[in-house]
Parts: sequence; C-alpha cells; structure tokens
Amino acid sequence: MEDILTPAVAGVAAVSFAAAWVVNTFIRVRHGYPLENSWGKSVYPKHDAQAEERVKLVTQENAALRAELGSVKDRLANVERIVTDTGYGLSHEIDALRSVDHGRAPEKEKMQ
Repeated sequence: MEDILTPAVAGVAAVSFAAAWVVNTFIRVRHGYPLENSWGKSVYPKHDAQAEERVKLVTQENAALRAELGSVKDRLANVERIVTDTGYGLSHEIDALRSVDHGRAPEKEKMQ
C-alpha cells in the first residue's frame, strides 16, 4: 500500500468538508438558528429597530389576549356555576312562584 494520504484523497476530503459546511449552514439558516462567526459570536439574525418594534407589538397583543382569555374563563366559570348549582332548583322555584301567583290572582282581582 502506498501512502494513504494521496493528493486525491486530500482533495476529496477537502471538498467533502466544504460541502458539509455549506449544507450545515443552509440547514441552520432555513430553520432560524443563529449563525456564529469564528469567535462564537452570533452573526444572524441582526437586531434592527423594525424587528424590535414588531416584538413590542406582538408582546402587547399577547398580553391583551391573555387578559381577554382570563375574563372569558371567569365568565365561563360563572355560567358553569349557574347551570350546575341552580339549574334544576331554579325551574322548581319558578314553578313554585307561578303557583303562588295563581293562588293570589283572584285576591288581587277582588281588591280592584
């Protein structure tokens, strides 16, 4: 066996490493991972005023939606309480009031 590290093998290795680096960078950019320079500092994404303004708007909208969701949960809890606690009892109370009103109706007519 001759030398294992021939110029052809070194060339194939260099091209393979370069292709792997390009594919790795493409995948990272496509999925939103920040790129790093040779010193490990983040290169991408760059922070600009427009992006920061968008983050502020989305944060405010998120807070408003959370507040609205809280109020909807409170209202739903009240509706559930009304339905489960007094749903059947309420109909019986209304029927009892109707029977009392029917019993008193002739007395009212006599007074008039």
